Amino acid sequence: MRIPRLALMAGALAGVLFAGTAHAATSSAPSYKPVLTKNKLYKTGKLGVSVCEEPEVLRGTVDEAELYFEAVMDCLNRAWSPVVKKAGYRFTRSKLTVYTKLGLKTPCGTINDPRVQAMYCPDNKSMYFYLSDNVIEEPSDLALMQTLAHEYGHHIQQLTGILKATDPFYLKAVNARAFEGIRRTELQAQCLSAAFVGRVWNSLGRPDTDWSILLKGSHNPVAALGVRNDADETHASQASNKYWLERGFKAQSASACNTFTAPSRRVY
Repeated sequence: MRIPRLALMAGALAGVLFAGTAHAATSSAPSYKPVLTKNKLYKTGKLGVSVCEEPEVLRGTVDEAELYFEAVMDCLNRAWSPVVKKAGYRFTRSKLTVYTKLGLKTPCGTINDPRVQAMYCPDNKSMYFYLSDNVIEEPSDLALMQTLAHEYGHHIQQLTGILKATDPFYLKAVNARAFEGIRRTELQAQCLSAAFVGRVWNSLGRPDTDWSILLKGSHNPVAALGVRNDADETHASQASNKYWLERGFKAQSASACNTFTAPSRRVY
């Protein structure tokens, strides 16, 4: 298993740079709906399974990649099913579609951007994963498991009423409050993904460096210069991503992922 080299954040798009050096907000969290701040999901304990067997990837073919992601999806379903039910919600599996060519039509629109590695569509509760050449070559990169788990985190948000409550943020992404709401949503999905990875970590047989390398990844190549881009505005800074990934990984539970009560500086 090679060292992860993608280290991308799920759905993050590196794009327009924002001029100047912005400073992180320090205020407390705005007031959000109880379904976001007091959801029973946060009191469900550790995820349901602690073992996930990854199939070997030997030849780097599309078929192998599909089998790998299907196996991880099975682990995700088994891990989150008892958690969602314990929170008092109905659990349904998310569907996964893998594709190798852009232009895929979904109920949430056509996927044409090669920078979007994966996306979740709440309209049909389905996940879409782009099997680009480098993914087919090595789909067992840890960054890819985490990306899949991130999109599955959006599925958990959908099942527990969280995603529906955040619709206004995405529909009115024209002001600072809306962008902050989007970041809280995306960072929660990051935290939920890390809760899964942390829960099954000891069964994966991976070196700890896989996780530490993933934590160093960034969707903003000029972040070190103090410049934000559109990915930072919607998916937050690398520092915020690292903070929530570490919280989820350590807790192995959604209890660490209540981003909607965190101070603004933690979701910047």
